[in-house]
Amino acid sequence: MATANLNLSHYDKATIPNAKDFRFGIVVSEWNDNITEGLWQGAFDALIDCGALKENIVRWNVPGTFELTYGAARLSKSIYAESGLLDAIIVIGCVIQGETKHFDFVCQGVTQGIKDLNLSGDIPVIFCVLTDNTMQQSIDRSGGKHGNKGTEAAIAAIKMAQLRKDTK
Repeated sequence: MATANLNLSHYDKATIPNAKDFRFGIVVSEWNDNITEGLWQGAFDALIDCGALKENIVRWNVPGTFELTYGAARLSKSIYAESGLLDAIIVIGCVIQGETKHFDFVCQGVTQGIKDLNLSGDIPVIFCVLTDNTMQQSIDRSGGKHGNKGTEAAIAAIKMAQLRKDTK
């Protein structure tokens, strides 16, 4: 395992743009909410730590991970985006391997959907979807021994928001 005994969520604020002038949308899956709420908190805390203002973070919930694509697409066309009030979107979800092919279909669908949004839209969409074999692996990546993928997604969102600003 590439992340064995590593916490990959540490970041150096000196190398990250200040987020105080950026606005973020976060779409959170309610499925496996014991995991997605931890990812949300990691993303929110990192954005605030890097200068984002609470009022510049918009959260939308969707029922499951598969619905993240629709939520992100609607958010990217919402009044927030139309008024220039979104610089990046983070999608947060968790799919855990079960006994059927459902895992494969959901993972492939949401991955392709988010990729398509990034290719066709103007607002970067950051993929923060855990696709783990066990609940313990998800716990370890949502604030456990491997850090918090939500934190990592927030840092990516800040960097992509800066890239978007620099390349307009």
